[in-house]
Amino acid sequence: MAEEKAPKKATKKVAARPGSLADKADGEAAVLAKIAAMAAPYRAMGERLHALILRSAPALQPTSYYGMPWYAKDGKRVCFFRANKYMTFGLTEEANLTREEGAPHQLLASAWYFTALDDPTEAKLYAIVRKAAR
Repeated sequence: MAEEKAPKKATKKVAARPGSLADKADGEAAVLAKIAAMAAPYRAMGERLHALILRSAPALQPTSYYGMPWYAKDGKRVCFFRANKYMTFGLTEEANLTREEGAPHQLLASAWYFTALDDPTEAKLYAIVRKAAR
């Protein structure tokens, strides 16, 4: 008598809806892992910058993209940071970029680098992220 084989259950992973709590938790875990892998003193700056981004724009969702911490809103990447020779913070074309009032040029600031994250630098980054995530 031949044995019947039970059909295998498909082990398909159900994708979380974009913007769900599971999505945010997975993204944050990936970002925290990237930050933990940064060399000192960038690791401490990355932790502080991560907290600053989430505090200044709670709607942003952390994710890892191209090996860097990224933050997105409604599925669109808004800002990121990375540590190389310096800590670099940048905005994408998806950020809310507006020209400076009265500026005689067409340049829009989209990236900055720094070697320390002091209070004045943190305050400036806070304002940049709030504006970019609108």
